Amino acid sequence: MEYRRGTLLPVQQVRRTSLIAQVTEQLRTEIRSGRWPVGSRIPTEPELTELTGTGRNTVREAVQALVHAGMLERRQGSGTYVTADSDLGGALTKYFADAVERDVLELRQALDTHAARLAAQRRDAADIDSLRQHLEEYRQRPNTDDAAIHADVQLHRAIVVASHNPVYLEFYDSLLPVIEQGIRSRTAQAANTYHDQHAELVDAVIQGDPEHAARVANCLLSSLISEYSGR
Repeated sequence: MEYRRGTLLPVQQVRRTSLIAQVTEQLRTEIRSGRWPVGSRIPTEPELTELTGTGRNTVREAVQALVHAGMLERRQGSGTYVTADSDLGGALTKYFADAVERDVLELRQALDTHAARLAAQRRDAADIDSLRQHLEEYRQRPNTDDAAIHADVQLHRAIVVASHNPVYLEFYDSLLPVIEQGIRSRTAQAANTYHDQHAELVDAVIQGDPEHAARVANCLLSSLISEYSGR
C-alpha cells in the first residue's frame, strides 16, 4: 500500500517469477502430463538446455528442485529418472526411501494381491498388450541386468495400471524407487528369477481370473518375504 496525502491507495504488486521457477514448472508439467512417465529417464542436461532455451545452471537448479520434491531421482552413471508425478507422490517417495525392505515387501503383498484381482476384472485390450510387452522384456534380459530389473518393476506397475484406479496407481508409484532398490539387492544375492510366477500372474490377469491372479501375486510376494527373512 502507498501513503499519499493522508489516504491509503492500493498499489498493484509486481510479481517476479524467476527463470528457475519457470523451468521447474515446465519440467513438472511434462511429468504430470505423462509425457515423462514414472520410471522413465528424462532428457539429459544438454537436451533440457536446448528444449527450454535456458542455460545449464538454470536447468540444473530446476532439476534439483524436483529432486528435493521427490519427483526426480539422480542415478550415478545412468541419468535422472521420474519417481513420482505429483508433489504428494514425491513426499511419499522420500518417506519410503528409508523404509526397511521387509516392511515394504509386506506392504507390497497387500497392494499387489488386490491390484492383481482388480486388474483381472478391469483390464482392457491396451492393458493386455502392455502386460505382454513388459513380460517379454523381462524374460529377454539377464536377471541382474538393469533393464531386466526395470522391466520387472514396470511389469508390476502395469498390473496396477490395469486396475484403472488412479489413486492406487499414485500411491504405488511412490513406492517404485524402493521397490527397484529391493529387487536390485535381491538379484545380487539370489539366483531365483521368478519368471514362471510372473508369467502365471500375467496370464491370470489376461484370462480375467481375479482369484487366481490374486493367489499368484500373494504367493510371489510370500516367496520374496521368505527369501528376505532367510538371509
